[in-house]
Amino acid sequence: MTTAPWRDPALPAAARVDDLLSRMTLEEKTAQLYGVWVGAATDGDGVAPLQSEMTTDYDWDELITHGLGQLTRPFGTAPVDPALGAQALARAQRRIAEAGRFGIPAIAHEECLAGFTAWQATAYPVPLAWGATFDPALVEEMARRIGDDLRSVGVHQGLAPVLDVVRDPRWGRVEETIGEDPYLVGTVGAAYVRGLESAGIIATLKHFAGYASSAGARNQAPVRAGVREFADVVLPPFEMALREGGARSVMAAYTDTDGVPASADPGLLTELLREQWDFAGTVVADYFGIGFLQTQHRVAGTEAEAANAALSAGVDVELPTLKCYGKPLLEAVGAGSVPESLIDRAVRRVLLQKCELGLLDEDWAPEPTGRIDLDSSANRALARRLAEESVVLLDNPDGLLPLAPDTRIAVVGPRASDALAMLGCYSFPSHVLTQHPEVPMGIEIPTLLESLRAELPDAKVAFAEGCGVSDPDPSGFEEAVARTAEADVCVAVLGDRAGLFGRGTSGEGCDATDLRLPGAQAELLDTLVATGVPVVLVLLTGRPYALGRWDGRLAAVVQAFFPGEEGGPAVAGVLSGRVNPSGRLPVSVPRVPGGQPWTYLQPPLGLRADVSNLDPTPLYAFGHGRSYTEFAWEDFGSGPAAEVDTDGTYEVSVTVRNAGDRPGAEVVQLYLHDPVATVTRPDVRLIGYRRLELEPGRSSRVTFRFHPDLSAFTDRSGRRVVEPGALELRLAVSSADVRHTARLTVTGPVRVLGPDRRLHCEAEVSDAG
Repeated sequence: MTTAPWRDPALPAAARVDDLLSRMTLEEKTAQLYGVWVGAATDGDGVAPLQSEMTTDYDWDELITHGLGQLTRPFGTAPVDPALGAQALARAQRRIAEAGRFGIPAIAHEECLAGFTAWQATAYPVPLAWGATFDPALVEEMARRIGDDLRSVGVHQGLAPVLDVVRDPRWGRVEETIGEDPYLVGTVGAAYVRGLESAGIIATLKHFAGYASSAGARNQAPVRAGVREFADVVLPPFEMALREGGARSVMAAYTDTDGVPASADPGLLTELLREQWDFAGTVVADYFGIGFLQTQHRVAGTEAEAANAALSAGVDVELPTLKCYGKPLLEAVGAGSVPESLIDRAVRRVLLQKCELGLLDEDWAPEPTGRIDLDSSANRALARRLAEESVVLLDNPDGLLPLAPDTRIAVVGPRASDALAMLGCYSFPSHVLTQHPEVPMGIEIPTLLESLRAELPDAKVAFAEGCGVSDPDPSGFEEAVARTAEADVCVAVLGDRAGLFGRGTSGEGCDATDLRLPGAQAELLDTLVATGVPVVLVLLTGRPYALGRWDGRLAAVVQAFFPGEEGGPAVAGVLSGRVNPSGRLPVSVPRVPGGQPWTYLQPPLGLRADVSNLDPTPLYAFGHGRSYTEFAWEDFGSGPAAEVDTDGTYEVSVTVRNAGDRPGAEVVQLYLHDPVATVTRPDVRLIGYRRLELEPGRSSRVTFRFHPDLSAFTDRSGRRVVEPGALELRLAVSSADVRHTARLTVTGPVRVLGPDRRLHCEAEVSDAG
């Protein structure tokens, strides 16, 4: 028996795919370009935008005779026991392989934004909490574990990470982002990609590109970002995740930029992504994104026209189910309106990926091997560590925290006794399980109230809800005041409820009109402060909220961004002092709820000035976070003003000593200030950072090696350039708290950068005693 060349693993993948492609009919080729969403609801509340309107019927048995490109969310659509689900997926894959002439299985994909979005799987902190850790290595470890869990049940592709940079914190999906700075988003996002890809899972970068820059912070609104904002803020995290993370897939965004939808933009998906960045993987549609070219954007009159526009632009795979790349595309090719060469281009990319995954090999087997445990003790330990590192102590002016072990505590607020207060929109319990109230949670999620009682067993802890999350009803205030009056300290636990499309206060389609705390929570906090009992504010949120109203009136402020299933013990550990807080803000915390949008990446006209009565200066700056220990910054090293060639390097260093009596972590941040440029530049922007873990009395020295590539920007002609001139490098504990400034002059001619430019600042850490 002779093995066909495409089955021969000894041949190069490209040769195998070319041989297979030459044998396939048009119907078999197009079948590789779409997914099927088994069990997707066609009525009621969905988990994707306009799901009921966009989902179409199909005959499964007839469909798979031609093969199938993707299986959509076999675990993330409804509660499925992981072991039984793995067996069911294996049976479905066998049926797909047996039904087609070539025996090619589908790629199974799942959401994995804050852990595998499946029943009984670990719910990790949301990406905004990853950003707060400033710890890419820990995020990479988490992603590797997520990838291992995906592989253990037969999943091949994960729809994560989100690399959108926050431009307006009112946007509902802020919780899914890593922060408001492209360098932080890029470095942490690339780490996640490395972890997921190291487990053999295809990482899918979302949402390419500009999605978070939507007008008015509305989900799927038009993007009105300028050319330089797009090039210098929106795109760098994607470039970093591709070049330094090795992502093999990109998801086209729903939005349009300057009138061109991303899914129909060859300049974005082909010229930039493939020709300039040399991306060789697959581009997948966001759910129903190709159909939206007809129904939402109205740049296509028919499903066939939408398919042609997306395929021509460079979208290889239609997700989540077939609508445009099925029969409409076949008919368009038959009519001559779509060249078959476009089909071949996309199919080749899909088959190369299947070849990499081993799905074209004769010994392929879908059955799971080994024990399946999606919420192992090791997973939970990692979720706890990530949660603990992400909690940000915003303020502790009089040192009330840590709480005394035998104190009387009134725990008040709508987020204190609800397990879902710990979870973001894309965790399975928030994303899917709310539609299945008869099904248990599947994982243990201690509430903050439970955790605080366990953390401080000698304390007297009373509880009152006070109000709902978004309900304006103040009828619970009286009980809250009574419990507070009996206590030594009040811990007010306020924040968000994650949901979808208006069913929450944070999450996809849950955009905010302003940055006031939802519902009656602000009034509840006012009432608690008025009692005269010290109030510790704990925020469990998916976005920053304006806190200037209580500036100087609170005993302490603790911020946690949906910290996951172990978030309760993590926050309680910070309150008790077992955990020394080390999180740093990945987004600014505003002083007032209006006057948005604002992030710290502002040119001079975006800063406070006498020409306007509105002061956008945040209450707590990007990068801010306090500790229970003290850190001394010593022995700065940068020398006098220096000259550096546009292709040279310059070192700046500092020794950080833990001058307190307990272990802690300091985050050394390096910012760039460009005094004069040919286009306006942000006053400061992050170009490097390093997290240092230090025992009491111990010191570490961190040295940053700055290369002028990190000062590059897009000039008036659209080129990315390094300009000669004066620069300042600022060593800081936040974007607003600078400890040392190094001044240098970049010399030589303007240097135009290509795709090989340096993307990150190298940092070396040595023990300094």
